[in-house]
Amino acid sequence: MLDINLIRDNPDLLSAAFKKRNATDITAELLEIDASRRAAMGELQSIQSERNALAKQLGQAKAKGEDATELMAKTNALKEQEKELTETERTASEKFMAFMNNIANIPAADVPDGADENDNVELLKWGTPQKFDFTPEAHYDLGENLGQLDFATGAKLAGARFAWLQGSLARLERALAQYFLNTLTAEGFTEVSPPYLVNDATVHGTGQLEKFEEDQFKTTDGRWLIPTSEVPLTNYAQDRIFKPEELPCRFTAFTPCFRKEAGSAGRDTRGLIRLHQFLKVEMVQLVHPDESEAAHEFMTTCAEKLLQGLELPYRKVILCGGDIGFGAIKTYDLEVWLPSQDTYREISSCSNCGDFQARRMKARFKDVDTGKTRFIHTLNGSGLAVGRALVAVLENYQNADGSINIPSVLQPYMGGQTVITK
Repeated sequence: MLDINLIRDNPDLLSAAFKKRNATDITAELLEIDASRRAAMGELQSIQSERNALAKQLGQAKAKGEDATELMAKTNALKEQEKELTETERTASEKFMAFMNNIANIPAADVPDGADENDNVELLKWGTPQKFDFTPEAHYDLGENLGQLDFATGAKLAGARFAWLQGSLARLERALAQYFLNTLTAEGFTEVSPPYLVNDATVHGTGQLEKFEEDQFKTTDGRWLIPTSEVPLTNYAQDRIFKPEELPCRFTAFTPCFRKEAGSAGRDTRGLIRLHQFLKVEMVQLVHPDESEAAHEFMTTCAEKLLQGLELPYRKVILCGGDIGFGAIKTYDLEVWLPSQDTYREISSCSNCGDFQARRMKARFKDVDTGKTRFIHTLNGSGLAVGRALVAVLENYQNADGSINIPSVLQPYMGGQTVITK
């Protein structure tokens, strides 16, 4: 959520943000709704003050035995006005909050202009894609030919966009997660095992509600299946006031994630790229505002180290204004090379959200210089998406006979196994 005072003082800043995001500029409408809300609040406070003053006069009149009929009539009339204004203020405030909850964050100044993912700017490439002396197969064909990846069984048990892994591929998936967690905890992240079901306030805090409600799975008792462990990890800060020495907080977690992929119809319908249930290791940082830019670079570097350890070619891009996420001020994507597609595909997205989520969560810290409370900054990033990492290993480490070499960094987690065969 944005700071309404910032918008009142700098409406052009929000208008520029809408333009950068290629979105309709509703700044004027928002300010009009805000003005109506403030006017209703002012009228309500005025009526309440007047009624309080009359109540005092009424008490004095009764104490003296004076006729209070006129005062009673005025008090009753004010009560009716207060009732009407209370409803007017409530309606205006609800409309205002609905607007605020659906306005995206303001992109940082160095976020490039652009309409969509095609306009993201490449910052670097690492590693050289392997030249195969045979036609490389897609991960889904490789896995099915090994007899260890079964989409038919997944569909029978749960429907489309579910998979069944077994044997060495299931173990490889676990090995990837263990490697990611061990590397990130060595970098100073605290491992967490969070809830997989969360309440409305928690999903709202990170911005999935109300903007992306259609993408979430909801249980019959009103809880939400987490779309990413960013949601519970970031909400650790919900309604907290941190002491300065408690920051930064760095968390990592390995969890299943659940998404309807409602906005992705027809995309990646085959394979493990886009499932309703998938595994991911997440990174979250809660930091002092002065440290958020450095924390963003650090977190992205951590994700890069994971790919470098796997010796997987990748590229780093900065997302343009038209592709950046709802809550982010700046995002780096890491895209891993997939031979079957002859292109790079996203495997990690590392975002600085500034104080956007903190305002929704009421997550603050005590400023030692001023003695006042300020909002913290929150950051999140994939470290990494386990399913997509599995895809990249299968495709980049495949052999002509369909077997898969196991990256050396994963072999200790595989009991020394070096190759996966049928």
